[in-house]
Amino acid sequence: MEEDDPLIYRLPQDTLHQIFSSLPLRQVIICRTLSKFFNALLSTPSFLTLLSTTLPPLHLLALRHPHHHHHPSSSLHLFDPDLNRWLRFPLTFLPFRNPNPVASSHGLLYLWALSPSDNTKSLIACNPLTRHFRLLPHLGSAWSRHGSVLVDSSNRVMVLTELAALYFSGDSNHQWMKFSSNLPAKPRSPVLVGDRVLALCDVGSPWRSQWKLFAAAAPPHAAFQTWSRLERHEWGDVFDILKRPRLVRDNGGDGGRATVLMVGGLKSSFSLNAPCSTILILRLDLKTMDWEEAGRMPPEMFRCFRESSKFKVFGGGDRVCFSAKRIGKKLALWDRSGSSRKVGGEWRWIDHLPGNGEGLYRGFVFEGRLNAVP
Repeated sequence: MEEDDPLIYRLPQDTLHQIFSSLPLRQVIICRTLSKFFNALLSTPSFLTLLSTTLPPLHLLALRHPHHHHHPSSSLHLFDPDLNRWLRFPLTFLPFRNPNPVASSHGLLYLWALSPSDNTKSLIACNPLTRHFRLLPHLGSAWSRHGSVLVDSSNRVMVLTELAALYFSGDSNHQWMKFSSNLPAKPRSPVLVGDRVLALCDVGSPWRSQWKLFAAAAPPHAAFQTWSRLERHEWGDVFDILKRPRLVRDNGGDGGRATVLMVGGLKSSFSLNAPCSTILILRLDLKTMDWEEAGRMPPEMFRCFRESSKFKVFGGGDRVCFSAKRIGKKLALWDRSGSSRKVGGEWRWIDHLPGNGEGLYRGFVFEGRLNAVP
């Protein structure tokens, strides 16, 4: 230490750890960015162990890299809805090139990246808070281009396409299990919910969409082999009233139920090119198989989406984000967490998105945990 260093630099490490352990996790992350000293101090294994037993997880919204970025950023941009501010987690600790985050669950981030030795793409699990990572067994590059990565809190990983599915878990002999698929079309917005995988498929004609909901048992509960269509006579025209519906993981509503959200533009009529009047959020109870309305976008907010031919939806649980072209560097957020947990939730804008505001933003929920081990 230099004589002119601040006095805090001269305190014993244990004393500093006790001081900073009283801060919320998000404040610890902010303090890490102050200097190299604080970054090293607040990243030691002893401090992370101390925090992991006392602090609740962070609930953040992470942005995926846009499709048109040929050289993805080496950082993960996240939004903290509680503090209404953007955060940035560096990914430079990974010994791989062009990291592309695609999914997250229970504190772990999953991303595709290029190996520095043979230039092949691999799927990696890491904890950006502790900077620990694990390389999953090798996959062909076609899976990274065409597969949807699904993960859950049990560290189950699936890579799903129209023709096949790969499954991996820590107790599966460190190998991918491959299953054939009988889906009639490309799966859209697939999600893992408990012991099932759900996906939407367009089974209509080239000139008119017809969306249907499909489900399959997820390993290791059963051998993933056959998709079945979920439908009930009581559902009526639930899939016909929505334009470009997408599934989003839910947290079970108010009763901890197994549920899933379906989001889409609410058509003003059943005609072929009917305009949408708003964006509707429906919730399906997977036990009773009943639909209910969870929320709908306010008219003044939907005006910004009216001129867009399509929009992107991402999130999960109590927070869902909406992105569209021509609305600038902002997202619409539906929030029914904490104090916002009222009927229909609350709607607000997320401003100052990173980047130039062009294209559609995509993303996922990131639950920051210091005790998540890849």
